[in-house]
Amino acid sequence: MDENTSTRKPVDENTSKRKPLGTFQLVMINVIAIDSIRTLPISAEFGLSLVFFYLVGALFFMIPSGIVSAELASLLPKTGGIYIWVREAFGKTTGFVVIWLNWIYNVFWYPTILVLVAGTFFFLFDPLLAENKLLVALFTIFVFWILTFANLRGMRTSSLISTGSAIIGTIFPMIAITICAIVWFIQGQPLAVSISFDAFFPNSASFENLGFFDNILFGLLGLEMSATHASEMRNPTRDYPRSVFITIAIVIVTTILASLAIAIVLPSENISLSTGVIQAFALFLKKFNLGFLIPVFALSIIIGGLGGVSSWIIGPTKGLLVASEDGSLPSFFTKLNARGVPSRILILQAILVSALCFVFTVMPTVNSAFWILSAITAQLAMIVYIFLFASVIVLRKLMANEPRAYRIPGGTFGLYFFSLSGITICSLAFFFGFIPTRNVQINSFYMFESLLIGGSILMIIIPIVIIKLMEIKRNGKQR
Repeated sequence: MDENTSTRKPVDENTSKRKPLGTFQLVMINVIAIDSIRTLPISAEFGLSLVFFYLVGALFFMIPSGIVSAELASLLPKTGGIYIWVREAFGKTTGFVVIWLNWIYNVFWYPTILVLVAGTFFFLFDPLLAENKLLVALFTIFVFWILTFANLRGMRTSSLISTGSAIIGTIFPMIAITICAIVWFIQGQPLAVSISFDAFFPNSASFENLGFFDNILFGLLGLEMSATHASEMRNPTRDYPRSVFITIAIVIVTTILASLAIAIVLPSENISLSTGVIQAFALFLKKFNLGFLIPVFALSIIIGGLGGVSSWIIGPTKGLLVASEDGSLPSFFTKLNARGVPSRILILQAILVSALCFVFTVMPTVNSAFWILSAITAQLAMIVYIFLFASVIVLRKLMANEPRAYRIPGGTFGLYFFSLSGITICSLAFFFGFIPTRNVQINSFYMFESLLIGGSILMIIIPIVIIKLMEIKRNGKQR
């Protein structure tokens, strides 16, 4: 999604001196883009075995996605990112389907992060308000339209604002809740989770929650966004892999510790997927006689959620805009307003988000609505990433002689190891996503499967229908 104006030339000593990015800068870009508190309550459902699942996710998904994306970005450093990569590998139709899914899974993601904001906000007044489905839905719609109008006015989220919201709303609460958990443990307070060697490995309870695994992977995606910066690094062959591994270490450590902090004070059956973070903070702070600080941490979570949504509202539309300029969407959507913003795509996005928010009014609880939207989000994301990993194999053959600033290490073995690792783990997570989880109240198994399978299939059919209609329209004009 990020723009990259680098030309496709081999990196030499002179050009590398002019390139602005080093390891530290890219690590900061990555951490800000990836680290999130949204998935903490979900991963806390696994108890101590969440460490096992995050390590698996890091080794077989996060590292491969970063390394694969770096080669693709340095091979095709054009605006459009994954759309361009898949289009060149599999053709225009597949490219459009993938970029549509990339955009639409973000549309499903917006209500889930805003529900975290709404739940945290209402929790301050009365925890029961956070379970009021209609109230949560209306609050989410209201906030999203405000953020949309702000972006329509050309509001530029500077790196300072992005960094500030990430530090205040993500890094600060993650570190704070980890410190609370350490103090809790040192004081010998009762633990809601077993801490033992056996508990590290998945058990029967873990397998009952395997449906959460694709959301764990979803919480680790994002390295492909910063991969477009590989060509801007002073020494990409050395510094890019280093930045990937440092980023992964920071994200995995902070996410694991913050998730465990929730797990040690909240039994899995009591964890709310939308308010789990502030639930845990409230328990910690009241026990430490610091209850007056609860609003402080609630405000930081709200700032982080709003900042995250605001910074992402325009981002995912860039690939869709490139696809529309490529003829895959009606020219109606290519229009930019006076401030250079794809206004019609943003309005369509806001309408779809508003419609999705009413899922909260028809599901049994806010928790179950949060989960079904999160599940569809993660399922669609896994499809996108399967094509991402497959693209690098195809393009290595189709564009073998094209210059790259960065190549996957390990030659042919490295190419297939990293790409097939990613395809395998995404496929497994996609399959696990259809398994109902034990602590999310769904009216029936058939309802859950119908919503998940039906929603996923519909989101795949829509872009295929659109592109076929565009072909019919073009053929009609040619006659």
